[in-house]
Amino acid sequence: MADILTLPQEARSRIAVELEKHREPKMPTHRKKYKRDRHKRVKLAFFRYCYYDPAFKFFAEQVLDVDYLTLPEATRRTTEIGEQNSTDYVCTPFKHILGDYVEALEAGADILVQFGGPCRLGYYGELQEAILRDMGYQFDMLNFSRGIEEGAIGWTKQCLKLVNPDINIPHAVRQLAATANMAVKLDEARDFYLANAGFERERGAFKRAWASYEDALRAATCDRDINEAFRAAMDAMRAIPLDKPADPVRIGVVGEMFTAIDERSNLNLDEKLMGMGVEVHRMMNLTNRYVRYNEPNLRRGAADYLTYDMGPTSTLTVVAARKYAQEGFDGVVHAKSAGCTPEIDCMPVLQQVSADFSMPILYLTYDSQTSDTGLDTRLEAFYDMLSMKKEKTK
Repeated sequence: MADILTLPQEARSRIAVELEKHREPKMPTHRKKYKRDRHKRVKLAFFRYCYYDPAFKFFAEQVLDVDYLTLPEATRRTTEIGEQNSTDYVCTPFKHILGDYVEALEAGADILVQFGGPCRLGYYGELQEAILRDMGYQFDMLNFSRGIEEGAIGWTKQCLKLVNPDINIPHAVRQLAATANMAVKLDEARDFYLANAGFERERGAFKRAWASYEDALRAATCDRDINEAFRAAMDAMRAIPLDKPADPVRIGVVGEMFTAIDERSNLNLDEKLMGMGVEVHRMMNLTNRYVRYNEPNLRRGAADYLTYDMGPTSTLTVVAARKYAQEGFDGVVHAKSAGCTPEIDCMPVLQQVSADFSMPILYLTYDSQTSDTGLDTRLEAFYDMLSMKKEKTK
């Protein structure tokens, strides 16, 4: 047979057609289909904020569909970075958050989230972004203070533009509701923790139960997972044996939103009080400030002391203090950062509440130089005073 390559082009074409007629049919192949990322995978980071990290993670992964960067525990270096790159006139939370952002960027974050706060902290996102860019960092800032005039529509536009243009909106809305549910469940579990952990028979039992709860929430991918983790955590904490007196010393914590909640900002105020055998209560949390917040209703609940909205967390501070006084609490601790104007304005009102109900209030102001030793001394003296007063009234 002559070599096919030496034949004219017309002859080779005819041979190719004939060969194609007699070729065995090609069997279909079943290849595994891999999901293709519809957008470039990016790493997103929040600042550190008490026990809400699982909710931040859920929001990033389940709502925005991006990778979440979990930050390790803050160190003294974190605070120093924030202090060195901030003006002296900003509040301590600003410095803490700035230090968190620097460490997040060093760890590879592409997007930083600033949901700000109801106070001037809500304006700090732009300033923090400017400082970080002056320091040479390249990143995107998802600042929820922007677009606030459009509400959910404005924030959605931001997320689509800066984070992920292919967000599945109906799915994201469902998961956003689940994020709010997670915040509520975290706060409900924390309320039980604060009221009972100071009386555990086995030291550290509540901390272990709480750590397991956080791990379960970090693995959650839907509302059902969140609810199951909450039920398991509550069952575990209720099963912990307690040595709780019938009438323990009860202290309510009120104050500025960041400092009153965040353990780093208030130098573990809750743990210090519980370590003395105190039943701790705190109305200030994300649930009561955002999910279920109703300013007019709250103000009517403290009409004897408030006529107008005093500012970011002031109404909740006064309402909570009055509630604790009416319920016979032994005392209140008012925690704020240095220079927090709204909470400074609250102090004369709190003094009136204290006088009306004969309930002592301890005023704590925190800055980056506040020491553990000085705080311990003041808390111990406050506790001793409440204990002696309680004994006299029996």
